[in-house]
Amino acid sequence: MATMALQIAGSPSGVALRAKLQRAERWRKLRAFSLVLPMLLVVLTAFVLPIGRMMFNAIHDDTLLTLMPRTMAALSAWDGKGLPDETVYAALAGELKGAWAQKTAAQIGKRMNYELPGASSQVTSSARKASTLSAGPYKAALIEINSLWGQHDVWSLLKRGSSAYTAYYLLRAVDHQYGPDSQIVASPPENAIFRDTFLRTLGISIGVTAVTLLLGFPVAYLLARLPPRTSNLLMIMVVMPFWTSVLVRTAAWVVLLQQHGVVNEALMALHVISQPAELIFNRLGTVVAMSHIQLPVTLLPIYSVMKAISPSYVRAARSLGAGPFYAFWKVYFPLTLPGIAAGCLLTFILCLGYYITPALVGGPNDQMISYFVAYYTNEELNWGMASALGATLLTATVLLYYVYNKLVGPDRIKIG
Repeated sequence: MATMALQIAGSPSGVALRAKLQRAERWRKLRAFSLVLPMLLVVLTAFVLPIGRMMFNAIHDDTLLTLMPRTMAALSAWDGKGLPDETVYAALAGELKGAWAQKTAAQIGKRMNYELPGASSQVTSSARKASTLSAGPYKAALIEINSLWGQHDVWSLLKRGSSAYTAYYLLRAVDHQYGPDSQIVASPPENAIFRDTFLRTLGISIGVTAVTLLLGFPVAYLLARLPPRTSNLLMIMVVMPFWTSVLVRTAAWVVLLQQHGVVNEALMALHVISQPAELIFNRLGTVVAMSHIQLPVTLLPIYSVMKAISPSYVRAARSLGAGPFYAFWKVYFPLTLPGIAAGCLLTFILCLGYYITPALVGGPNDQMISYFVAYYTNEELNWGMASALGATLLTATVLLYYVYNKLVGPDRIKIG
């Protein structure tokens, strides 16, 4: 039989049959790819490309290189010691004149102001005064116009600007910056705000995840054990928050938790407290509102896993002599870990990007990193800083997910 099969495969008809099978397989793969292609394009357009652009903006800034090309070229020969020579100052004077005429001095000043606060107005003033210079020597003239051009750290900043790529934004995102000689140093205490903000973001996200797990697990267990008619009715109540926008739900918590809101009035009527408690514009209000919004996200994956667990497993453990708690803890609970892992991971990642809820019900010390991303995007128009904060948060999230998957991954889940 084997010899006959080899003869058929080697015959002209066998070769033709094999070619037909290969064409059919290619056509099947092409048809499958055509079905996936629309979603692939959506993912690339709405997810991969924006994230890639954000990561690129975190390290790319060619403002000075574009607006001051001659100065940047002249600085390539400067050794970084003392002040540059007359050639560099002459190039700077010419480009300040051009910047004043083309109204780009403010852009140069804004970029320098990121690293050297207060430089923006001085650059604009220098450009206006430099427009009247007719001849050199330019070094002494520019220093006389503004002492800014006699500072070594200013020229170190400009030399770093000769490259279209910079680590400044990423350094600032972790509370570091460039020193006078372009060395990396820690930011002054008054400017070191992002490390605490990242820790606060992680802390609030972990807290909300823990609260939703503690509240959602018993409810999911109850829903999984109730008859379908009752559980379906209760499930509608669980998912009802999804039918209301986050802004409306957050505003509702403002009404409930304010000083003379429903919660305070009820507690005072029951003589639990004698005066209104501070339930809003603090960490408590932030965690409560976020937990309410995220509770279904944690609960639903746990419920879906519990619904698929056969009751016979626990009955078998009980028949073998295990008590109710021991059977639940050693048999039932380990089987729910995939749902717990999925629900907690979803909630944690979503909490990292919260902006509206902390802004409305939290205080100044409860704002998360998304607040500063929105600030640099909408008010400062500093896309580099906003991208660096987003990229840092994304990197931290990916690392945490990797560690989480190693510790609580499917291969780690075992029935004791």
